[in-house]
Amino acid sequence: MKLKRDILWRVGTVYMGMVLLSFAILFQIIKLQFVERFQWQEQAALLKVEDVIIDANRGSVLSDDGRKLACSVPGYKIYMDTRAAGLTPEVFKADIDSLSLCLSRLFRDKSAAAYKQAIVNARKKGMRYYQISNQRISIIDLKRLKKFPIFRLGANKGGLIVVDDESRKLPFGSLASRTIGKFSIERDSLGRKQTRGIGLEIAYNEVLQGKDGVGDKTRIGGRWVHDVQVHPVDGDDVVTTINVEIQDVAEQTLRDQLMKHNARYGTAVVMEVKTGAVKAIVNLHRAAPGRYVEDHFNYAIGEAAEPGSTFKLASMMVALEDGVVDLDDVVDTEDGSTKYYDRTLRDSEGAKGGRLTIRQVFANSSNVGISKVIFNHYRQDPEDFLDGIAKLGINQKMGIEIPGEVPPYIKNTQDKSWSGTTIPWMSIGYEVKMTPLQILTLYNAVANNGTMVRPSFVKGISRHGKIIETFDADVIKSSICSRSTLRKVRELLEEVVENGTAQNLKNSHYKIAGKTGTAQVAKGAGGYGTKGYRGDEGGVSYQASFVGYFPADEPLYSCIVVVNSPSNNVYYGNVISGAVFKAISDRLYAASFKVTDDYKEPAPLLTDNLPYTKAGNRKELRRVLSKIDLDYDDNADEEWVGVKVDKDIIELVDRQSAKGLVPNVKGYGARDAVSLLESMGLRVYVTGFGKVVSQSIAPGARIQRGSTIVLHMS
Repeated sequence: MKLKRDILWRVGTVYMGMVLLSFAILFQIIKLQFVERFQWQEQAALLKVEDVIIDANRGSVLSDDGRKLACSVPGYKIYMDTRAAGLTPEVFKADIDSLSLCLSRLFRDKSAAAYKQAIVNARKKGMRYYQISNQRISIIDLKRLKKFPIFRLGANKGGLIVVDDESRKLPFGSLASRTIGKFSIERDSLGRKQTRGIGLEIAYNEVLQGKDGVGDKTRIGGRWVHDVQVHPVDGDDVVTTINVEIQDVAEQTLRDQLMKHNARYGTAVVMEVKTGAVKAIVNLHRAAPGRYVEDHFNYAIGEAAEPGSTFKLASMMVALEDGVVDLDDVVDTEDGSTKYYDRTLRDSEGAKGGRLTIRQVFANSSNVGISKVIFNHYRQDPEDFLDGIAKLGINQKMGIEIPGEVPPYIKNTQDKSWSGTTIPWMSIGYEVKMTPLQILTLYNAVANNGTMVRPSFVKGISRHGKIIETFDADVIKSSICSRSTLRKVRELLEEVVENGTAQNLKNSHYKIAGKTGTAQVAKGAGGYGTKGYRGDEGGVSYQASFVGYFPADEPLYSCIVVVNSPSNNVYYGNVISGAVFKAISDRLYAASFKVTDDYKEPAPLLTDNLPYTKAGNRKELRRVLSKIDLDYDDNADEEWVGVKVDKDIIELVDRQSAKGLVPNVKGYGARDAVSLLESMGLRVYVTGFGKVVSQSIAPGARIQRGSTIVLHMS
């Protein structure tokens, strides 16, 4: 009996102990859940582990000589934890006015009162990640901000949250900016990057973006402790084919022409003949009267339009390759007009008319002559003409690395709009559509001895300043035609400049070969003269173009210039686009080419056995004259001087250039003249060799910084 009582007592004791323990646990749960809840939540906030993605530094986009065309610049976005553990009501109330005033002065986007109201409202809502401003600030401004009231207390007591936010900068401004492109980054719910953009930035995004790293951060007390698990790998640099100087010349000369003729848009592309490397690409559109910008559209690769007379090269190549015509054959162009069924085709104003050789037909861009050749030989078998076009390699996209290239449109006999007049109109560049870059690629192939190379915009990949990968020329077709045809069309293209529609481009230093184009612009379904097409006011609109290569005997560069919808009653390709082409080719020739054999620098002039001496930099002249042991009198005080040569002595004299006025650089060598004028904020274009014989802005004119001055050499 006693044993039974002992057992019951012990079991009861254990039972009561379990009951009491259960009540104790329940009490602690209730205490933690309802009494100490907020205390432990704040403690948890002080000790927190988060996974983080460590962004890799994005690589730069470089010019052909390594200068940065696009690069990342460090920046920061500012947020605030309005309920930070150490941010007491007393501190917040005492310093919110001062903080708001400092923020207003830093960001300059709203008043101090507005900042105070926004932060107070965010604190009432308990926001732990309130964005102070949409603006990004630099490291210098960040240092200032960390000294502001409240924020100077740090993350735990002041609620300051700083987030890295790099921005992309273009050191050369708008130069080639549409081709360089832009990008933006968004993150999905898992934190993965989603990159969107245009141009080279998106085409080479995988190269530029590198590989992000992985780490974690632990919040201990009021500070974060970071731990890197996988280090990020910075992106590589993309070395483009773009040449800054050529790009600058192309953009400035094109912008000047667009403004002069109030055109809707214009594009210019300069390509290296042997490699297809694009050295300059400009796309400007009219953003406002007299204002042209490059941020709208890449017309060179994304706008396919009827090319007009520049397509006549393809037509002649097909006819010559098939042997249906030769250069001295004669075509009757009648009175400059002819009928095909119910439609009349006319030559442009000023065409010669009558019986012309093929050379004259092409040189004078006779629509009647070209169309008659093609129509007479291919109207029964138009597929033969279309096959000939296809053999040239211009019936498909060029396959360039930049996204956005539109395919060419070469009408075929199965097209619903095919008619009896299609062949003659196609032959002169209508009822087909091509981009400027596609047209240029054909002309470049002619300059490149028949080898068609793919246009390229990137020549290599660089890592830490060293080239790790290079891209060679990519051949599309090793030969677009026979040697005989190639020789003949090159003669025709030279004839255009020597005796044809582009005689205004002819010069004594080097030969240009090319073709003018003046095409009416089709305005949607309404034809060529309707209103309401992309902002035009109605009437007939034109597209003026010139495409060619230089020097014609040993081509190094090809170039196309297209100007759309010039509005000041001048619309011919030789006048508008040809002038831009000539400015570009002159600058390139002066900088890159040797003097041709038929052009000799004038022999040094002697005055009683004293050599002729160019004007220039005073210090350099003194050094040279002393080195060759020539007597001279230095009567000058200025840095840049003129030279007088008397019977037995050379005299250095001041040019008396007033500050803020264009100096007289006649007699200077090119290097000295360019150095002096550019130091005054002028853009300088040089044509020819020797000494300066004339300048486009007269000496003594007031200097307008950024203006262009052209120097003509002897």
